[in-house]
Amino acid sequence: MTKPFNPLELTARVKSQLRRYTQLNPNSNAHAAAKNEIAIRGLVINKDNHKVIVYDEEVKLTPIEFDILYLLASNPGRVFSTDEIFEKVWNEKVYEANNTVMVHIRRLRGKMKEDTRQNKIITTVWGVGYKIEK
Repeated sequence: MTKPFNPLELTARVKSQLRRYTQLNPNSNAHAAAKNEIAIRGLVINKDNHKVIVYDEEVKLTPIEFDILYLLASNPGRVFSTDEIFEKVWNEKVYEANNTVMVHIRRLRGKMKEDTRQNKIITTVWGVGYKIEK
């Protein structure tokens, strides 16, 4: 664009480019984000209405538990350390080693009844952190 330009025209052009990118590239993350629903094995997470369904059963989660689960599910296969999870969910730096994340993961597993399942959704990578496999 040449100067001087109208900010409304710039906004319209950017929106147009983003729309074309998401429509013509179905494998893009933006296309998946537009859906706002993640389905992995028996787990379905809908970000719009904060609804979590585990093996056809709705699970009520606190906002922190939902954010942790959504973080892990939106990056399947990636291992997050407890410090990383804390920083991304609470938006704060970790200054001392505490068990906050581990307690939330334990409560999350309990609500999802993972202690009785053979196929666990949230996997512990010993000495590293947590992940969800696709």
